[in-house]
Amino acid sequence: MAGLLEGKAALITGGARGIGRAAALAFAREGARVVVSDLLADGAQETVAMINAGGGQAVSVSGDVTKPEMVKAWVDTVVKTFGRIDCAFNNAGIAGNAVGAQGKLTADWSEEAFDRMIEINLKSVWLCMRDEIKAMLADGKGGAIVNTASIAGLVGLETSTAYVAAKHGVIGLTKTAALEYAKKDIRVNAVCPGYIVTEMTREPMERKGEQIMSRIPFGRLGTPEDIAEMVVWLCSDRAKYVSGAAYNVDGCYAAA
Repeated sequence: MAGLLEGKAALITGGARGIGRAAALAFAREGARVVVSDLLADGAQETVAMINAGGGQAVSVSGDVTKPEMVKAWVDTVVKTFGRIDCAFNNAGIAGNAVGAQGKLTADWSEEAFDRMIEINLKSVWLCMRDEIKAMLADGKGGAIVNTASIAGLVGLETSTAYVAAKHGVIGLTKTAALEYAKKDIRVNAVCPGYIVTEMTREPMERKGEQIMSRIPFGRLGTPEDIAEMVVWLCSDRAKYVSGAAYNVDGCYAAA
């Protein structure tokens, strides 16, 4: 039986580890041909090696997701390698500890940390969408884009000021683009992970793990694979009437 993404060509950013790697592996399992990008070149290459060893088709690219010329080059690589781009998972991002803002309240963030968080977690999503949409329009056959938002895009989270602002922004970008390109059969959705077992959640779990666990009705952290399965579905034809939505994958955290 054909996979859910059989024959589709995809770009996945932040694919060196965690959610991005799980998504790349899931896409390949379902028949997609994948370009994996990440600032961590070795990690992206490892993800691609795993896919190719399993009989899939994948290539890696590396660079900074905040650089427009790099993002365009990644999209061009998908088109040149596989003939078109059918779907994209814009997943690259950072947490507060990456800008030295872990545990800081709103008035304690530096301007530099705030700007860097917005640049990576919000502006880069727009940069990716811009070139992905242009390529899909040029092909004329539509496509599907999924952006990584967060439960922080739905609720407020203490000591996560710029992260929360960025993720709310991602949901706004997602809904706006979905409306703008619906008639071109380009679907745009967001996935909102809760606390997932990745490098990004290590610091907050060490700092306030008991408090976090008390807020998760499922009583456990999610896995990268939990997110990957939702992204696969959203990029598949089974979700062909779904666009402009933000899906929680959070163990019921945001509903509690």
